[in-house]
Amino acid sequence: MLAERHSVDSPRAPKATDRFTLDVIQEALVATADEMFAVLRKTAMSPIIYEVLDVGTGVTDAQGDLVASGAGIPGFVGALDKTIKRLLEIVRPGEIEPDDIFVTNDPYYGGVTHLNDVVLAMPVFAGGACIAWVANIAHWNDVGGAVPGSMSVDARDIHAEGLRLPAIKLVERGRAIEPVMKILAANSRLPDFVRGDLWAAVASVRKGAERVERLVLAYGSDAFVEAVADCHDHAERRARAGLARLPKGKLALEEPMDDGSVWRAAIEITENAFVVDLREAPDQRADPLNTSRDGAVIAAQLIFKAATSPGTVCNAGSFRPLSVLTRPGSIFEPKEPAAQGYYFEVRARLTDMLWHGLAKAVAEDFPAGHFASICGTVVVGHHPHTGRRFAMVEPQMGGWGATVARDGVNAQFSSSHGETFNCPVEIAETRYGFTFRRLALNDEPGGEGRHRGGQGLVKEFAIGGPETEISLGYSHSRQKVWGLAGGASGTTNRVEICRIDGRRETHALVSGLKLSSGDLVRIVTAQGGGWGEASKRSA
Repeated sequence: MLAERHSVDSPRAPKATDRFTLDVIQEALVATADEMFAVLRKTAMSPIIYEVLDVGTGVTDAQGDLVASGAGIPGFVGALDKTIKRLLEIVRPGEIEPDDIFVTNDPYYGGVTHLNDVVLAMPVFAGGACIAWVANIAHWNDVGGAVPGSMSVDARDIHAEGLRLPAIKLVERGRAIEPVMKILAANSRLPDFVRGDLWAAVASVRKGAERVERLVLAYGSDAFVEAVADCHDHAERRARAGLARLPKGKLALEEPMDDGSVWRAAIEITENAFVVDLREAPDQRADPLNTSRDGAVIAAQLIFKAATSPGTVCNAGSFRPLSVLTRPGSIFEPKEPAAQGYYFEVRARLTDMLWHGLAKAVAEDFPAGHFASICGTVVVGHHPHTGRRFAMVEPQMGGWGATVARDGVNAQFSSSHGETFNCPVEIAETRYGFTFRRLALNDEPGGEGRHRGGQGLVKEFAIGGPETEISLGYSHSRQKVWGLAGGASGTTNRVEICRIDGRRETHALVSGLKLSSGDLVRIVTAQGGGWGEASKRSA
């Protein structure tokens, strides 16, 4: 990274701090975010955190602009800076003190995503002033609400989705606020997991704050601020260099959805700006298929970064050329109290639409469509041997699209889910009492082309205990994955329930569906789209 920085930076005015020191500070901030990630992973109680890595960590400057991030979900990392900016709007400056920790999960109060995703943010002080923030976000198994797992497809407002935390203090000057801790545990069906995951998150931000404090002590606050500004400027230059290579003009986008509706949007690319216009989006829905404006911005950021500078540093400077236009009252900027529990599928569909629009304009530079769904799967019940209540929360892997140069990749997580892992079969059987029958690549036809789309997967497991419920959020369940440059469409995502009495059901969006001991859950994810005409395939 250091060699790359020197090779692309143009000559500029001398800095007060030497280049070597700036680089050391910047790399130390990346290491800080990575260490926060490691602490959270190693101390959390829930497999969705320590196995799947459904988390994100980051460091921002005093204004909430992202400086560095750890591994994790792009959409989670992208939420952290927006959370802190909103927190700074809500909390009065005199109420932010050293060793405080704030918590939020509410998309109307900085939470960005949905109530299951809990953000902890901690200010870092130097010389009596806040100089930075450290933050993390992780999915909690259950935060109350109408159904176990807190993800109801029938929720008609956010109040039905669980406990709302509107950017409040969790820790004040280093001391936990016990009433808040008790409220969190009392509003979950899995209070032990809430406590375990909460204290893991606290340990993570405290470690991050400690590292930043040591960094400022070693090099001084002036050098720290200068290094942050330099990091942002470098990322902006890389983004603008990538922007210059994109075709200029306005792209009109139109994408059919599983429910029969059609989404419309536009991308306008100029020499200096990349503008995503979402003002023609459908009105906000009465169900939880809405996402906050910040969530829509994250989808646009993901596509912009992939199109302009995918292999370089990512921070607030990376997105200075990007503008996103939304309309209040739409699915991309819903008004309170609209439900947002399944925001992730709205964001995944938006990312897919923007990707498709750019791919049609410059097919040689983009892969065909991928399965493009989080395929969120929540199974809640009691272990058949211990009787202990559990909540399995998992995204699924699917097929990626082919490119001009190669076949698509098999069984990977979606672009929205990033650097995460599947939960090992052995962990799932031990934790949840399931019996796995099959885990294999999907061999159904689809995604043919000069280069084939990657294969999705087939996962089958039998339910062990009684009183089990499943909730699902899958898109691309009716609309097939799109091919590119004459390549064939991929397939669809779905879940088949094979009842012990012989009945079969197919689902994509459902919550609180009752399962019996012995029922088989079969998850099928889509093949990616093909690239180019199949007749031109060499082998």
